[in-house]
Amino acid sequence: MRLPPPLLAGLLLSATALIPASSAAQQICAVDLNGNGDAADPGETANCHLNAAGSYACPIGETACIADAAGAMQCPLGPQYACAAPASGGAATCSANACIDMSSHPIVEAPPINDSGVLPDGPVDAEGDCLGRIEIFAGHGARCRPPGLFTTFSNCCKDKGRIVKDGMGGSLTSISTKIAVARGVFTGMKAAYTAFKAGATASQAASSGAHAMIAGIDPTSIAISLAVNFMIEVLLQGCDQEDMEVGMLRGSGMCHEVGSYCTASVLGICLQKARGHCCFNTKLGRIIQEQGRPQLKSFNARGWGTPKNPYCRGFTAEEFQALDFSKMNLSEYYAEIETRAQTQIQTDMKGKIDAFQQTINH
Repeated sequence: MRLPPPLLAGLLLSATALIPASSAAQQICAVDLNGNGDAADPGETANCHLNAAGSYACPIGETACIADAAGAMQCPLGPQYACAAPASGGAATCSANACIDMSSHPIVEAPPINDSGVLPDGPVDAEGDCLGRIEIFAGHGARCRPPGLFTTFSNCCKDKGRIVKDGMGGSLTSISTKIAVARGVFTGMKAAYTAFKAGATASQAASSGAHAMIAGIDPTSIAISLAVNFMIEVLLQGCDQEDMEVGMLRGSGMCHEVGSYCTASVLGICLQKARGHCCFNTKLGRIIQEQGRPQLKSFNARGWGTPKNPYCRGFTAEEFQALDFSKMNLSEYYAEIETRAQTQIQTDMKGKIDAFQQTINH
């Protein structure tokens, strides 16, 4: 049976989505079961249920009460925990975990980082060359979210494969902005969601999104088939636009992870974590940033910033000239160029062999 589109779409959970619409259940409980400092893992957050006495009970760690010698119900977890039968009926239970009234203590959620990076908004000369400050290998801050309540426990930090293609280029203009390419996929994603919510299957929606995506970007800058598969996958998860952007650029080797932080909490209990990144136009840019920053005193104080506020600026012309490339290990990038060259040679050879065979067969 085909599930309705809104359910398949895996939209973000919120406090109202977590709690049933019924006024009989307006409390949740969140418990750090694995001791990792948050309640963001599956099974660590639940709706509390109403007791016959009008109070709420947390189903996490709920234990059946037992009768003492006098017939009174006692909680095996300790006398400080009250026993009560569920309002729906059944045996009395107790729980050591407290419920949280969401009307008094709503979930506090941090917005996405939403850093657009350095915009080309300075003065230019007649040829279009920048007259202001130039940043070389500049990036932008973005976050992705590991499995948690607000991602329907899907891993939105999972690398999605090498969707965005890299290239070294010989000038600033020849280094295509891969972040813009990644955002071109979001144009397709919006079209896909629109079709999906209207009743299309995930595959049909992805096809609609692919047409919108291809129309808006250079197809040579992206692996179209991987992007389509990516759209199908995210249609079934709770990842948002920034999750998707980082997922694409991480898998393409263009992001530096700064660290983890809490992005949604209630009463100081973290319900959802996020990982902050600096993402760059190219894989080469990320490598040079990672190995060039330690050489410059201007980055000593801030480094990469904080996970919630990554510091992703590029090098000034003076800083870039001061870099000692002889101290950098670019083998990661060279290996990729070599592999890509070998693949291209194999493709060319196959084409020549196929053409020769077609010639002698006719």
